[in-house]
Amino acid sequence: MPEPEQKKRVTITDVARHAGVSTAAVSKVLRNAYGVSAVMQEKVRASMAALEYRPHAAARGMRGRTYTIGVLLDNIRNTFFADILDGVRDQLRESDYTVMIGAAGFGAQDQGKVIRSMVDRQMDGLILIAPGTPREEVLAVARTTPTVVIGHHDTCDDHDSVADADAAGAGLVVDHLVELGHRDIALVSSPGTRASHWKQTPEIELTRGYTHAMERHGLLSHAQVCKSAYSDEGGHKAGLSLLSSTTRRPTAIMAGADVAALGVWRAAHELGMRVPQDVSIVGYNNTAVADLATVQLTSVDQAGHDMGATAARLLIERVEGQRDRAVQATMTPRLVVRASTAARSGSS
Repeated sequence: MPEPEQKKRVTITDVARHAGVSTAAVSKVLRNAYGVSAVMQEKVRASMAALEYRPHAAARGMRGRTYTIGVLLDNIRNTFFADILDGVRDQLRESDYTVMIGAAGFGAQDQGKVIRSMVDRQMDGLILIAPGTPREEVLAVARTTPTVVIGHHDTCDDHDSVADADAAGAGLVVDHLVELGHRDIALVSSPGTRASHWKQTPEIELTRGYTHAMERHGLLSHAQVCKSAYSDEGGHKAGLSLLSSTTRRPTAIMAGADVAALGVWRAAHELGMRVPQDVSIVGYNNTAVADLATVQLTSVDQAGHDMGATAARLLIERVEGQRDRAVQATMTPRLVVRASTAARSGSS
């Protein structure tokens, strides 16, 4: 049986011939070059669609741009990242840019490898979500490839930043729980990476805000910070440790991510404790899972969609040379109260 004949790749010359224009005109449309009329744009893009033409990424890279954006994240199980990615996608929907996602894991070396791979593939810009890669490596990349860092509060002229006011968000949670009569309020926070040299990571800011809020309420001696990964397993491990304590068991626990808060919830269930009757639980990110009818998790909304959209907008401004000065955008958190928090048992 004869093998099917392979379809010939459509070239820029084929598009030019079909549209009745020069190859230079097609090239200008591909590059979004200045001075191309709307009529020319429409004619060339109609021919591209009719011929199912797809620009060759490598060739576009040699001409100076590949129209690809790399997004680094540590894992795809954290549903907050989905909110960020939705924002990036919506911001770029009407553009020629394509998003490539690298789920690199929590390790600094693995993340660094993915970042270098994105640079080697000539991606036009990078969006790094709370990178654990050493700051010096990120700065070195940002000096040659437009970069936006999401999450970290460290500012630098070499890259743009988008962060949540995490300290304020932690304060909102503590204020809410204290108002409900809780005093023994614990925080589950990511351990971070000491060797990364980022001095203002989300977990550092969250812990600072939590500590200051507890001190403001005269409860600093009741403060407990349990370091664990922002994952279901990390939250579960922290929950078992905190809720099995025989000295000072917390009546309320705040986790720095919804996924970790659900792990705490699982630990409470295994220990025979009810939420919120025996322990109140608060998450962070306000992901879609927090609002599920069977969950109803109180959580801090840090506008993940807006963070992603803002990061994409800032990145394209850099890529297209519209701006060369660094910008730091800060989202304002808000507390969304649901059924996982209630008055401390025995409080009036």
